Parts: sequence; C-alpha cells; structure tokens
Amino acid sequence: MATTRQGTAGPEHDFIVVGAGTAGCVLAARLSEDEGARVLLLEAGGSGTLSAQSVPALWPTLLQGPASWGEFTAEQAATGTATLLPRGRGLGGSSAINAMVFARGHRSGYDRWAGEAAKGWGFDDLLPYFKRSENAPGRDRALRGTGGPLTVAPAAPAHPVIEACLEAAAQTGHPRAADISGGLDEGFGLTDLNIVDGRRQSAADAYRAPALRRPNLSVVTDAVVHRLRITGGRCHGVKFRSGGETVTAHCAGEVVLAAGTIGTAQLLLLSGVGPHSHLTDVGVETVLDLPGVGSALHDHPIASVVFGGARPISAPESSNLGEAIGLVRSDPLLDAPDLQILFVDAPTHLPSIKGPENGYTISVALMRPRSRGTVRLASAAADVPPVLDPNFYADERDMAAVVAGVRLVREIGAAPALAPWRGEEALPGPGSRDDEAVRAYVRRTLASYCHPVGTCRMGEDPGCVVGPDLRVHGVEGLRVADASVFPSIPSANTVATVYAVAERAADLLRTRA
Repeated sequence: MATTRQGTAGPEHDFIVVGAGTAGCVLAARLSEDEGARVLLLEAGGSGTLSAQSVPALWPTLLQGPASWGEFTAEQAATGTATLLPRGRGLGGSSAINAMVFARGHRSGYDRWAGEAAKGWGFDDLLPYFKRSENAPGRDRALRGTGGPLTVAPAAPAHPVIEACLEAAAQTGHPRAADISGGLDEGFGLTDLNIVDGRRQSAADAYRAPALRRPNLSVVTDAVVHRLRITGGRCHGVKFRSGGETVTAHCAGEVVLAAGTIGTAQLLLLSGVGPHSHLTDVGVETVLDLPGVGSALHDHPIASVVFGGARPISAPESSNLGEAIGLVRSDPLLDAPDLQILFVDAPTHLPSIKGPENGYTISVALMRPRSRGTVRLASAAADVPPVLDPNFYADERDMAAVVAGVRLVREIGAAPALAPWRGEEALPGPGSRDDEAVRAYVRRTLASYCHPVGTCRMGEDPGCVVGPDLRVHGVEGLRVADASVFPSIPSANTVATVYAVAERAADLLRTRA
C-alpha cells in the first residue's frame, strides 16, 4: 500500500478515491483497469459485512446499525420533527443497506440537468453509462444494458399482494408500464432490483470484488479522511486517521470525492472549501470561498398509507418488501411526473406511530421537491457529525403535491383488486379525510426516502461547485463523482443514477488532459 506516515516522503498515487460506497467502488474498479494507474480507495467504515446485508428482507434492520452512519436531520421548521437520514458506512456504502430498488428516473429530469448549465448530462448522454452498469437480459437492447456488473431484474414471482396492488392501479385508470425502471415510461410496474439468486448485490459485490486482485489497487478501510491537502490552488492528496495515527497519502494525478452527498460536502468544508462565513463561524480557515458547498441539499420526502391485512401477509427472505412502483403526476397539467407510488408487502410506519402488525403499505414520495436545505459543520473536527437540514416542506407546493398523492393512493387502496387482502385503513385512518387532516398526518409522520442530493451541484452559475467535467471550481486535481453533484433529484431511487454518474466520471478521469 503506497501511503506514508505524516511528515515523510513516499510514492504517489495517480488516483485517490475517497469513499468506497456506490460511486467509489465503481471508480476504483474502472480506474484500476489501467495497469499503469496506481489507485488508492479509502473508506471510513470497516472491511467486514453483516449477515443481514445479504438478506434482502432484512434491509430495514440495517438503517441504524453499524453499517450506517445513523444520523438524523435537524428539527424541520415545517414539521417540528426530525427524521432518520441513513447512509451506508463500509464497503458498498448505501448500496449495501438500501432497499435494492434499481430504477432510472424519468428522462425529463435528466434533460433538465442539461438545461441547467450541466451541458452534456441529458438522458441520452447518460444512457450509455446506465447501460454499461447493468445486465438486464431480455429487455429492449436499445434502452437496457447487457453484460454489465449489475444483474438486475424484477421479482419473479412477485408477492401476490404486490400483484393485487398493480391490478388496483389499473382499475383506477393508471397504465401498466412496459419498463418502469428504464426511464421512458409513466405508469405502474414491477421495478428492477439489485437481488441475484435471492441475495443482495451491492457495489462492493459487483465492482470492487472482481478488482481485488489487481496489484495497482490499494483499499484502506477504517480510514476517516479529515482534510484534503490543498496548496497553490491544487489538491495534492489527503490526510486521514487510521489505527490511531495520521496518515498522508500523496496524489500525482487527481483526488476524487465519492463520499456521498453528506460526506463529500462535509470533507470539503473541513478542508476550508465552502462558504467563508460558515467556515469562520466553526473555526475552519478558508482555503477557497465556494458558497455552493453544502447548499441545495434536497431529498424525496415520503408519506405512507397503511392498511391492516384481511389475511396473513408475509414475505420471503429474498423479497425487498417493495417490488413495484408507479410514476405519476400530482396534477395532470404538470410537464412531467412528480410522484412515485411504492407498494410494500408489509405495514411500514415510524416506530413512534402505532400501526398494525399485519398488513401492507402504499407510499407516496415526492420526486420533484422544490424545498432546499443545507449540510453544515457542527465542529471543525472530522469525527463530529454534520448538521443535516433538508428543509422538507419549506415550499408549500411540496406539501400540496404529497397530499394529492395521498388522495391518489387511497383511491388505489380502495379498488376491488385489493378487497381479498384489505382490512381497515390504519394510517392515517378513517378520521383523517379532509386535506388539513392529511397535512397534519404528513407533517407528523415526516420521513426521508433516503435519497439526498445536490450539495456540490454541477453547473456554471455562482452556486455550483463542479463543472460538467466534475472538476471542483477553483481547485486543480480535485473532482466529485457522487450524488452531491446532481443539479436536481431524479424521479426515482437514486442508486442507478449514481452508478451511471460514476461510470461516466471514470471515463472523464481516464481521458483527463
């Protein structure tokens, strides 16, 4: 391993990738395909895995365990509540603890990226990278990939209550999508999943594991990076803590931040790259006044309608519990879908809310939130968690869309196809019918869909942090390649897009000037 103790000289790396999560595993694997490139991959979490990480149905048990940072948001001004905002810690990152839904957002969202100064990042530009990441046999070869590291497919067979939900959606006038994961369709369908032979397939499984034997790839776990080494307008490496010691890793080429929307913004701020006023407030010396760092944080808020079961409902260990989704519009006059409907074969609700032990859930998640928040340092110390404020529902239009989604969900839930399964509506319950009661319920049960993006957004305006080439404005030798660069959030679970962005980032790095 080509790292050196602080204060000593030593060999340099061509690439240092910070974060061995979804994006980091892709980058390390692709960059190390060049035998002449020396690649160092650093991960704050450990090298071990939990047995539950392989079992799809156990993913909810991982969100506050050792494989997650287990953070909560700040109290949200619009709701007076805080919510869990989990992110993966360890090899594979969030792909090792998420619900395994693998879906592209609707193409309209990516085409907005290209219109927001992220030129060259529209759907058609990203399509080759979406395809490169996946092996989706039996699909439209013009749209879907074959031979990629990730083998993705819908549940087969789907849970019968999920099939009943899909039929209920059809009975209420919603179309069945040909490929709801492909990025072109609206409507309802079985989503692709990162489940192979009944087991989770994470980024560490699909990308990192096949690259492990390469002598030019070094992986260091339990390595908390606490500062980038930036001098003379260039990033020359990183300093991290490992085994109680400070280690300096030198970089002759480029440092790539792939620590996620929260971790990447936190590291830039700790390194003195960010809003000068905030850095001064927390006692960090400003290296570069870059106001966009940690700004524009946004996420998909989610609300759930929970039904008791008229008969026992259980799922096998190989189920991710949410095998089908719908993409719809809260208002038919909108130019693109803004809500995702999720069918879950279990009663899901906050631990603080009483609900049935047997049943199913139809959730609605806002796909195009207007509200924006921040990631900010609580301290200049790297081991102190940052302050996370997605500012959920700060824009009243977000709440209105979710309330409309709850009405839509209730229509689906009342359709004849669900009659054999349906008990009473447990949450919000029959006493919460008017819009104001639903608003109160949505505020009380605020939850994150765990898709934060945007804290280092891509573009050329003054609020942006990286350009379309993913280079950090004002710092040579430093790029960002994770969900923090998204100009706006896709209308889907974000992991498939992270894979595509990382695949494209690897190409950009390999062809660097």
